[in-house]
Amino acid sequence: MSNETELQATIAKIVAPGKGILAADESIPTITKRFNALNIESNAESRRAYRALLTTTRGADEYLSGVILFEETLGQAADDGTPLPQVLAKRGILPGIKVDKGTTPLPGAPGDLITQGLDGLAERLATYKAQGARFTKWREVYGVTDRNPTPLGIEANAEVLARYAAVCQAAGLVPIVEPEVLIDGDHTLERCRDVTEAVLHGVFDALYRHRVATECIVLKPNMVVPGKDCPRKAKPEEVAAATLEVLRRTVPASVPTINFLSGGQGAEEATANLNAMNAADSRAPWVLSFSFARALQDPVMHAWLGNRNNVGAAQEAFHHRLRMNSLARQGRWNPSLERAR
Repeated sequence: MSNETELQATIAKIVAPGKGILAADESIPTITKRFNALNIESNAESRRAYRALLTTTRGADEYLSGVILFEETLGQAADDGTPLPQVLAKRGILPGIKVDKGTTPLPGAPGDLITQGLDGLAERLATYKAQGARFTKWREVYGVTDRNPTPLGIEANAEVLARYAAVCQAAGLVPIVEPEVLIDGDHTLERCRDVTEAVLHGVFDALYRHRVATECIVLKPNMVVPGKDCPRKAKPEEVAAATLEVLRRTVPASVPTINFLSGGQGAEEATANLNAMNAADSRAPWVLSFSFARALQDPVMHAWLGNRNNVGAAQEAFHHRLRMNSLARQGRWNPSLERAR
């Protein structure tokens, strides 16, 4: 199978009707922080048990086309000993892998960050692919202040995303391109809109320079929302209008799917905003779907609390959130469905 055929086959599965992607790729420090907040001990076994809970939830295959895993999880197994990537693949869910190595300050651009991990990436991809991965994820982050992100920050982060995407496509793996304008701060929706537009322009310019096939990527951007400390909150219809405006100005129609990150939004908030986008524009050239982490997982962690006796309740909470976001992908969600369980 040629790389192009392999990439197109993966994309075809990712864009399956009504489906989205679960981001379960938290690094060990990140998942430990989330576990600690709920008094759940973080160790290799508790992390394995939690991610096995997610990957074995009955009915999840109706709503998930893929799951992004962390490197540790790629080598872990379900309770019956089946490797977790195989658990997913047997259910028709594509295993993916986070391949970046986290952020570091960007020299010459105070306040901006740059993501590491390009060194040795091609060799690591070969290993991940042998373990079952079929797509990858790389995240660049953009903090918002009066000065940030700087033009250098936008250009440098775009260059790294494009280099990553090109290496992945050469290996036959579909790259998730994730430029995240952070929700931290008190900036307005309008400021987020302007920054997101500049960031996405930079990203697609760089992808073009590196000859990345935009037909075979997944774009995973932030929604256009005010900072979490902004006194004026935005209604779903406002978020949808601003986000769609930016996407129409920046994202080529050749991109098959846009799977939004939740970026610190609440579970129902992220669902409502995704639904508003699909309800507002059913003729968009791209699939508008989800690749949420906390907005899918927070209710699950609260139900589980590290107790094996709570697995059933946690899986029920996960299935419910998946169903709600599947409906939102179709523009068919409404708040009353949250209470009709």
